[in-house]
Amino acid sequence: MTSTSSPATGTATACYVYGIVLERTAAEAHPDRLHGVADTGGQVTSVRHRGIAAVVSDIPTDRPLGRPDDLRAHARVLDTLAAGFDPVLPFRFGAVLRDSQAVVDELLEPYHDDFLGALESLADRAQYSLRARYELDTVLPEVLEEVPEARRLREEVQGLSEEAGYDRRIRLGEIVSEAVARKRELDAREIERVLAPLATAAAFTETTTAEGLADAAFLVERRRSEAFEAAAEELAGRWYGRVRLRLLGPLAAYDFAPELMGGSDGPDVAGGPEGEG
Repeated sequence: MTSTSSPATGTATACYVYGIVLERTAAEAHPDRLHGVADTGGQVTSVRHRGIAAVVSDIPTDRPLGRPDDLRAHARVLDTLAAGFDPVLPFRFGAVLRDSQAVVDELLEPYHDDFLGALESLADRAQYSLRARYELDTVLPEVLEEVPEARRLREEVQGLSEEAGYDRRIRLGEIVSEAVARKRELDAREIERVLAPLATAAAFTETTTAEGLADAAFLVERRRSEAFEAAAEELAGRWYGRVRLRLLGPLAAYDFAPELMGGSDGPDVAGGPEGEG
């Protein structure tokens, strides 16, 4: 990749792309007030073309990307733009082009209609991300109360040496795991029952930890956002002490961007939130 040079410093730079917005969003949202990636103080700006705009900033080509601060800055720029429910089509972290002319020639012109269609689909919509985790100190006693075999095995292995109780401990672990999996399925359905009717789309991803209940994303209209947040708060109150719920939003539509682009080859639009800890 060739690059340009900053007139102020003579350092070779390239154009980092955060995502795509409508031209009016770029004009009204003042992205220049945001701090971009690469910790250079480079101003976030936009490259506009035929009613749409790429949100960009200059980055030095000799500074590798990928630090935690870079990931957070990438998400912060996108989510700040989406906070007012303006349509934002996020790119995956790390999209870099030669310069602003390359942004027009390689992105905004060839994919103009795809971008515009996706942005129109996101009008007055934003993503909410929900992370649900079990409080195992509460859920495991539930299992022992509800599953007699688990309760019996737990009593039997108490006081036994590791070798003497090995098989029963293995069986106990299997029973508990199966019981938690059943709870997870039922509770995930409850999350979907409560929140999905208030969203225009929902996406669930499988969790990989013992305490994981669900990771879900919801595409929510501005007019229903207060009702959605209230429903999530009610659910959190109902499950207090049993499940920890963390709701983030409004965010850029990370989980829905690929579908909105129709799975087309080309721009690497996001497929999940970036920089979330």
